[in-house]
Amino acid sequence: MTSAPLDNVHPGIASLRPYQPGKPIDELARELGIDDIIKLASNENPRGPGEVVQAAIARELASVSRYPDGNGFILKQALVNQLQVDAEQLTLGNGSNDVLDLIARVAVEPGYEAVVSAHSFVVYRLAVTCAGGVLVEVPALNYGTDLQAMAEAITERTRAVFIANPNNPTGTWVSRDALVQFLDQVPDHVWVVLDEAYFEYANEPDYPDALTLLPQYNNLIVTRTFSKVHGLAALRVGYGVSSAAFADLLNRARQPFNVNSVGLAAAAAALGDQEFVTESVTLNNQGMTQLITGLQGLGLEHIPSLGNFVAFDCGRDAQGVFEALLQQGVIVRPIAEYGLPQHLRVSVGLAEENQRFLQALPRALA
Repeated sequence: MTSAPLDNVHPGIASLRPYQPGKPIDELARELGIDDIIKLASNENPRGPGEVVQAAIARELASVSRYPDGNGFILKQALVNQLQVDAEQLTLGNGSNDVLDLIARVAVEPGYEAVVSAHSFVVYRLAVTCAGGVLVEVPALNYGTDLQAMAEAITERTRAVFIANPNNPTGTWVSRDALVQFLDQVPDHVWVVLDEAYFEYANEPDYPDALTLLPQYNNLIVTRTFSKVHGLAALRVGYGVSSAAFADLLNRARQPFNVNSVGLAAAAAALGDQEFVTESVTLNNQGMTQLITGLQGLGLEHIPSLGNFVAFDCGRDAQGVFEALLQQGVIVRPIAEYGLPQHLRVSVGLAEENQRFLQALPRALA
C-alpha cells in the first residue's frame, strides 16, 4: 500500500494552528450587518501613517509595475543614519515576522531547540516548528519573561532564544541590567533574538535599547518593525540588526524582493518624520492612562504594559466578554491561545475609541 500525499509532509505542521489575527472590521460588518465598528485588536497606530509617508506612497504608486530594489538601498541608508549601524548588519523583511522566520530557518537546525517564554508571541512557535526545531517553553514570571529560568533551560542542543521586549500580548518587559546579566550567561553557540516591535513606545528608564549591546554580544540579534508606531501595518516592512556575518547568512536565505517598493519608500520616509513618532507616542501615553483608569474604575486587574496595548483580566472565561463586545461593534483580542483564557487585550485607540470601549465593557461583563 502506498502512502497518501499528506503522509509525506512536515510532521510538525499538523500540530500548529493557523495564526489568528485580530478580527477584521469588514468581517464583523458582514456577520452582524452593522457599520459602526471600532477595532482595538491588532496594536495598530490609530492615526494611520503621517502626511510625509502618505506623499511617499503616492509617488511610488506610479512604479508598481517594476520590481522593487531587492537590496533596499535607500531604506538601509536611512536606517544606517538613524541607528548608527552598518548597512551590512541589516536584514529587511516583509514585516519583522519575516525576519523572525529567517532567523529560525538559519539558526535552528531540525531537531535542535529554541527557548521561549510562556505567553510570548505565537510567531516564535510557528517559525521554530516550520524550521524543524523543538520549542522549549519556560514558565512566565508575573506574566513576563523569566530570564533566569530561560538561561537555565539552555542546553547543548539550544540554538536560539526568542525574547519580546516589550512582550506581546502581555506588555511586560525586561530591564537593561537583567538583560545584560542574562546575555553574560548565554553560551556563544546560542543566538539571542530581541524582538523590539514596540520599542518606540517603551518609556521606562530601565528599558534597554538592545542595539547599544550589539558591539558587546556577537550572538545578539534585534528585530524591529514599521507596523506599529509608524502606522504601516498593511505594507509589511520590518528589519533585523545583527553582526554582519549573521546578516549575510540571513540575506542568503531571504526571498528575492521580499519587501515591496511602496513599503520601502514609505518606511524610508517614516524614519524622517520623527515629529509624527513623538506625537503618536504622546497619544499612546494619554490613551493608556485613559484605558487603565477606566479598567480600574470597573475593578478589573490589568497587566502593566510598555506597548500600545493592555491585557486585562475579565474574572472569568473571556470569550463571552469578547463576543458581547463584538455585538456592540467593538473588536478587541482574546488571548486564550497565549495561555491567558481569562484575559482580553485591547489596543490603545483614539480617545473617542477608548471611551467607546470603556462604555461597552460594563454591558459585556454583565
